Amino acid sequence: MSTPNFAVSVIALAVFHAFSGAAMAATADTAVEAATEQAMPEVIVSATKARANTASIAGFGNVPLLETPASVSVLTSQQMQDLQIRSTTDAAKFDASLSDSYNAVGYAEQFSIRGFKLDNASSYRKDGMAIPGDTQIPLENKERLEVLKGLSGLQAGVSAPGGIVNYVTKRPTDTPLRTVVLEARERGTLYGAVDVGGRFEDNRFGYRVNVAGERLRSYIKGADGNRKFVSAAFDWQISPQALLQIDADYQKKSQLTAPGFQLLNNTTLPVVDPDTMLNDQPWSRPVETTTSNVGARFEYKFSPDWNATVSANQHNFKRDDYTAFPYGCDEQKLAPGYCGNGDYDVYNYISEGEKKSPLTVQALVQGRFATGSFAHDFTGGASFYKNSEKWGDYLYDYSGVSNIYHPVVVAPAPGTSGPVSERRHTNERALFAQDIVSLNAQLKLHAGARYVQVKRSEYVGFNDAGDLLPDAHTDVGFWLPNVALVYSVRPNVSLYASYAQGLEHGGIAPIQTANEGRALTPSKSKQVEVGVKADIHPDLSATVALFEIRKGLEYTDAQNVFVRNGEAQNRGLEMALNGRATRDLTVGVSATALNTRQSDTGQASLDGKRVTNVAAFKSSVYAEYAVPQVEGLKLNANWQYSGKKAFDPENTVFVPSYHVLNLGASYATRIAGVSTTLRASVNNALDKFYWRDVTQDLGGYLMPGASRTFRVSAQFDL
Repeated sequence: MSTPNFAVSVIALAVFHAFSGAAMAATADTAVEAATEQAMPEVIVSATKARANTASIAGFGNVPLLETPASVSVLTSQQMQDLQIRSTTDAAKFDASLSDSYNAVGYAEQFSIRGFKLDNASSYRKDGMAIPGDTQIPLENKERLEVLKGLSGLQAGVSAPGGIVNYVTKRPTDTPLRTVVLEARERGTLYGAVDVGGRFEDNRFGYRVNVAGERLRSYIKGADGNRKFVSAAFDWQISPQALLQIDADYQKKSQLTAPGFQLLNNTTLPVVDPDTMLNDQPWSRPVETTTSNVGARFEYKFSPDWNATVSANQHNFKRDDYTAFPYGCDEQKLAPGYCGNGDYDVYNYISEGEKKSPLTVQALVQGRFATGSFAHDFTGGASFYKNSEKWGDYLYDYSGVSNIYHPVVVAPAPGTSGPVSERRHTNERALFAQDIVSLNAQLKLHAGARYVQVKRSEYVGFNDAGDLLPDAHTDVGFWLPNVALVYSVRPNVSLYASYAQGLEHGGIAPIQTANEGRALTPSKSKQVEVGVKADIHPDLSATVALFEIRKGLEYTDAQNVFVRNGEAQNRGLEMALNGRATRDLTVGVSATALNTRQSDTGQASLDGKRVTNVAAFKSSVYAEYAVPQVEGLKLNANWQYSGKKAFDPENTVFVPSYHVLNLGASYATRIAGVSTTLRASVNNALDKFYWRDVTQDLGGYLMPGASRTFRVSAQFDL
């Protein structure tokens, strides 16, 4: 079945499911009314928690956030429905620590946390297991989206120092669940999704099925595409002590990608419409991505205090990448940078058959015991990770000249990418342990460490004489300690201080560097953090965290070699307030102040300068008000602010600060006996132009934010 037909079929299924359920409900209601002499008055009850209290990514289980010595934010599936979040890009609007980092429309959602770009190979997790962040990660089958900010060496092993994003899979429900969502956006995007869950007749077995289809019409003209998704999760309560969980999902996405802009004369910000498409040649083709996951988890409870779990996930990723790529201006000898009149060189870029297949397995034992007056919560375990990355030599050939204001059709350079073979193989083994010791009624010591053995083989290629060079090998081990103190000032207020070390894979030398495609060796990072957390009342929390992270600085030096030299230091303050402030008012406030500094490179153009694409201050404020005079009606608003950001490492060009206002409303009612929630929103309500992403990737690109966009949706709970 083609992708467009799949999208239409899902929407049709959603409509049929909704109204067939409505008919059944109406029939049942008629029967009940006939059997009773007096009908009970209808009451619509809508009471959901306004925030999450726990997160699995902060430790080795669902840990109370109040007791976690780390900065963590969580969006639940209910919040994602209420906020019409369909992607991680949508979710990032509500967390000031999460920012775009070469997040090109139609390509891959890529982010930074605390000013550090996340590693596509290790910083994105499904149920704690590493998955590539090389495409849009589907949210239809996700119960929570968790963001751990800062080093995660103990919890995850190898990952970027900024943090990790974890997607928690939806599980079967104890009661029948039948939810249908239909959505339309003004530029023609159509979306339909079905969420079905419950128990079989033998209630030891549960199921959860999600299906979605989407016709994509981006705010950038021509960046169109389609997406289809299906998933299933099953639980088997083998015995009161044993639980087996299995899940699988599949997604296929096809969309024309929208490259960003470069500086005019390599000095001046261009003036453009945000819907301008540079990948607009007649021969432009969509980027095609296919992903799948198969996961399993077995849990056994030896006693009320001790249990063991074994988890695994196999991910498969495939991409065919095609772009009429804009880069440089040969007429003015600029690389990067566009000509002063808006001309840019067009390259035919093709990379077919890119593949990744990471497998993660983890086993752990958890339990509670006491030694004298000290109580212990212990976790010990082992993990295994391997990943094979395959691709062929890409085609990247000059095709002609176009113009950002007056597009010109050029003929594509002939050819395609070369044969696909394994170019990089990674193998990681780890042992880890953590003990949370209750020193007294108020003070807890968190002490743990992970030992990681990293092995990597990497294809090098040929020398100038045409001889095949031997593969480059890495085989090195690292200890990653983590220690923290948590002091409960009151039952609802805690203070913490922590020290952690993390580990990340070395960056990969970008296109057109002297060591292009080569990965640097793994490197460690260090973090200190202090914070305070408070549950103001059961449904409202506040957090403040002060941190410093240090890591090796990676950049392209004056000899055009991608190197690690010197140090990147990010110091910051994070603040958050989330939950229900009053019975009718729900709030979400997130703010991050960052001081970033590069040092010890020996280059005056870099030392002491701010890191690119990082605002000194960023905030997001959200409020939702349930109108008491109209039952079921809620109004909401979201205000985002970002300070100015450096575009280039030398800090010669900055993009301006910006404000973005988003407005929305929802109305809960019943239609034909079906619980229905109607939602409408307008993003960028004041239609402001702004540069949302100013990455240095691939020579440096500027990506505009979306102009004013409307959307409406209907949710049916059968």
